[in-house]
Amino acid sequence: MTTGLVEPPERDGGAVPSIRVGAKKGRNVAAMGTAKKKPRLHNAVGLQRLFMLCRQVFDGVPGSVPSSRDVQRLCDILDGMTPEDVGLSSNLQFFQPKTKVEGNPRVTFTTIYNCDNFSLCLFFLPANAVIPLHNHPGMTVFSKLLLGSLHIKAYDWLDRDSELSSRADAVKEGIGRRLARLKADKIFTAPCSTSVLYPTFGGNIHEFKAITPCAVLDVLGPPYTMDDGRDCSYYRDIPFNPSSKAEEDGELYGWLEEIEMPKDGEMDVIQYLGPQVVE
Repeated sequence: MTTGLVEPPERDGGAVPSIRVGAKKGRNVAAMGTAKKKPRLHNAVGLQRLFMLCRQVFDGVPGSVPSSRDVQRLCDILDGMTPEDVGLSSNLQFFQPKTKVEGNPRVTFTTIYNCDNFSLCLFFLPANAVIPLHNHPGMTVFSKLLLGSLHIKAYDWLDRDSELSSRADAVKEGIGRRLARLKADKIFTAPCSTSVLYPTFGGNIHEFKAITPCAVLDVLGPPYTMDDGRDCSYYRDIPFNPSSKAEEDGELYGWLEEIEMPKDGEMDVIQYLGPQVVE
C-alpha cells in the first residue's frame, strides 16, 4: 500500500496543474520516502470542510477579498487541521532524513484541488530549501504550517503617497526599486496559527526558508494565472537606512527590486495521493 506522497504525476490526461512559474515535473521524489509505520489517515472530514467553505467564500468575482468573518471561519478550520488530514505523517522519511541536506534543495508541490476561484496546495521544503521572495497579485492566501520549522520574511508595499515614501524616492538608490514595509521576519514551528495575507497588505510579498523539513498547506483565492494578470513576480530585498524620524515609528523597511525568477524558484511537481475532496 502506498503511503504519503511518493509517486510522480501521471501525464496521460491526469497532469497536476502548475500554479507557480517554473514548476516542473517531479525529480527524485522518491526521496519523500515511505513511512516507518503506517500513518493514521483521517476520514478527510477536515479537508472536506475546508473545501466546502472555500467554495462558499470564493464564489464571487475572482480576486474579491473575503469578509473578516469568512477569514476567521477559514482560519478556524485550518488551525485545527493536522498532517494526517492530507495523508501525511511525521514518520515519513522526508521529515526524518538520515543525511544532512547540502546546497539548495528543490521545493516540491502538489495540488489537492484547483478551480478558477481557489486552489488547495501542499508545499514540501527540505531543510535549507527556499521559496524566494515573491508576490501574490490580487490574491488572498492562507498558509498553514503542518510540519516543521519555517522562517518567513514578508513585506507590504509602502503607500506611494506617504511622507517616508516621498522622501525615499528623492534619495532612491538604483532604478526599479520601491520601498516596502517589513511585516514579518521570524521562525514559525508547527503547530501554529494560520497566516493570512491579502492583495495589498498582510505580507503579500513573502519568502519561505525551511529550518527543518516542512509541509505547508496553502489556500489561494484566486490561484495564479497569467490569463488574468496574476503571474508571480520575484524580488530582491535591499537594506534601507531610514531617517531618525522613520526610526521613531518602530517600523522596518527595505528596497524591493523585481528580478527574474531565481533558480531556486523552480519547483518539482508530484501527484496528490492523500484524502480526496468530494465536489
